[in-house]
Amino acid sequence: MKRFALLLVLFLGVNCCFANEELSKQATAFYSDNNHHKTMDLLLQINENERTAQDWLLLGNLLDEKGEKDNAIFMYQKAINTDKKYYKAYYNLANLYLADERYNMAVENYKKAISLNKENSYVFYNLGCAYLKLGEVKKARSAFQQAVTLKNDVAEFHYNLAYAYKSLGKTKLAQIYLDNYNKLNQG
Repeated sequence: MKRFALLLVLFLGVNCCFANEELSKQATAFYSDNNHHKTMDLLLQINENERTAQDWLLLGNLLDEKGEKDNAIFMYQKAINTDKKYYKAYYNLANLYLADERYNMAVENYKKAISLNKENSYVFYNLGCAYLKLGEVKKARSAFQQAVTLKNDVAEFHYNLAYAYKSLGKTKLAQIYLDNYNKLNQG
């Protein structure tokens, strides 16, 4: 009898994990289709202890879109606590801090995101924006340069790099990136 009970518990536990995994996949699909109500319903069916970092991230995104910034921050922090290497949670958290004019906290979280994923040009771009807000133009220029290096076809990257160079008194370099910006906007 004990053996049967143990097998039943193991079966239910495995079955629960598959069910949660399926709920997560469905929630992600509904989120991609902008069906936020269904996404929220599915994610809330998953026990908190069994949510993935992605689940917490989606909850944070949904709450942020509703204007519930403090709750969104909480969800992003839950995502980070679930998976310390999930760079998207640091990135989204940093974006909230940037929008909320908490620039030092934004920089800290962008740096964490970069330490986990050095290939996302938008993390570098937003880091540069945060540095500009802090008046750290040289650091901003460096971040914008890295963004341009990673993704050369985004006009805003060139524009902000031009702005940083101009702020540093390097007008020739500024003009090069301003010209790039104009070319990208024409195409």
